[in-house]
Amino acid sequence: MSATLLGSIARTTVPQTALRRFLALDSVVTAGNGLAYTVFCAPLGRLLGVGPTTLLELGLFLTLYGAGVGLLAARRRPPVGPVKFVIEANYAWAGLSLVSLFLWDAPTTAGLVWIPLQALTVAAFALFQRLALRSASGLQ
Repeated sequence: MSATLLGSIARTTVPQTALRRFLALDSVVTAGNGLAYTVFCAPLGRLLGVGPTTLLELGLFLTLYGAGVGLLAARRRPPVGPVKFVIEANYAWAGLSLVSLFLWDAPTTAGLVWIPLQALTVAAFALFQRLALRSASGLQ
C-alpha cells in the first residue's frame, strides 16, 4: 500500500468519509483474501505450508468478516461500537498471525514472508481506522 494511495483515501473534509474509506478498503482486501483462501485452499496451503482445511476455514471466516466490515463501511455514519470492534479484531488478528508462526510445524519460506506481511497490513488497517474514528468522533 503506497503513501499516495493512503493519502488519497484519507484526504477529505468530512471525517466520516475517511473512516468509511478505510473500512471499505479493509473489507475488500479481507474478503478478497478470504475468497482466495477458500477457492484455492489446496495450492495456497502447499505454498504457505498451511493445511488446506485450516486455510478453507480461515477463508470462509474472512469472507464473512470482510462482508460484515463492508456493511459497516456502507453506513453513512458507522456506529462507534462496531467500528471499535473491527479495530480491536484487526489488532488481535495481526497478533495471532505472528503467534501462529511459532505454533505451526513448518510454514514454508513463502508462509514465513506472507504471514508477517498480512499481519502488518491488518495492523495498519486498525491504526488508520482508529485515527479516522478519533477524527470523526472529535476526540483527541
